[in-house]
Amino acid sequence: MDDAAAERTMRSTYWWGVPTFLAAPHDPDPVGCDVALVGVPHSSGNGSTERDQHLGPRAVRHVSAGYRRRHRRFGVVPHDLCRLRDVGDVVMPEFMVSDRAIKDIEARFRQIAAAGARPVAVGGDHSITLPILRALGSPERPLALVHLDAHLDTYDRMDTWFGVVDSAAHWASKAVHERLVDPGRSTQLGMRGHMSPWTQANVSDELGYLVLEKARCDDLGVEGVVTAILERVGDCPVYVSFDLDCLDPGIAPGVSNLEPGEDGFTMTQAAGILQGLRGRDVVGGDVVCLMPTKDNPNAITAMNATTILFELATLIAVRIAASTSPVP
Repeated sequence: MDDAAAERTMRSTYWWGVPTFLAAPHDPDPVGCDVALVGVPHSSGNGSTERDQHLGPRAVRHVSAGYRRRHRRFGVVPHDLCRLRDVGDVVMPEFMVSDRAIKDIEARFRQIAAAGARPVAVGGDHSITLPILRALGSPERPLALVHLDAHLDTYDRMDTWFGVVDSAAHWASKAVHERLVDPGRSTQLGMRGHMSPWTQANVSDELGYLVLEKARCDDLGVEGVVTAILERVGDCPVYVSFDLDCLDPGIAPGVSNLEPGEDGFTMTQAAGILQGLRGRDVVGGDVVCLMPTKDNPNAITAMNATTILFELATLIAVRIAASTSPVP
């Protein structure tokens, strides 16, 4: 067996080689890719709860190296449809100071967008979404946000979150105020659990979001939820933000803000909702709030984060392939 054949054989295993997101080639230059898988190891935007979310990207790389490559429902291999690359982690030399790190995150995603690549980020706490939206959206081109979460993240009557300006608690309201997303095209879904004393439950309604709490999602079913989202999205470019705490604690124990009092989404429900976006212009997404230090020994939360990453990457790859295919 020659060297190239031997390496191909070894790459078929899950434990050989340097791990990357979804076993994609590593290339820090976004010019060389269509879908940029990006690690954002940031956890100082929500330090009031637990701070190990910066370990999320490494945990996902570790388990995703052996993840299956063919999408069963879509019948495609995203790696074959476009240039799918792991572009590494955002460089944040002042990572302990959240608002300075946020600027580094925005700068890196502006580089990725300028290169023409579509990013899918692995966090990191939920504060990372705002700088990504600043890089991808604008008042001239606001995005439709599809936000799956157990919490609204639209605190709007507090200047800071215990000193953090661009925090994990504020991002979804700031994105509206900065006109990065169009709330009339956007949906927040999966919210559940009792509320903290600081919760401003009506802010999302005032901002114009469609809010589908988890109980409402159960009433509608996956098909009904998808219909409601698509009616809002229309032909608007879409950004998907997926907080892992929207999943049931039984399948995602390793998250930073568990809501155990009410069932969260199953993976079948979550994947079905994302798959319902097939064909839409998904320009980017993120998977956030993984807490590897709280995960089960089998790393089930990191595994499910990998599944969400794969779904998002596949959505974008399918769209890219459709837009570049020659018209018969």
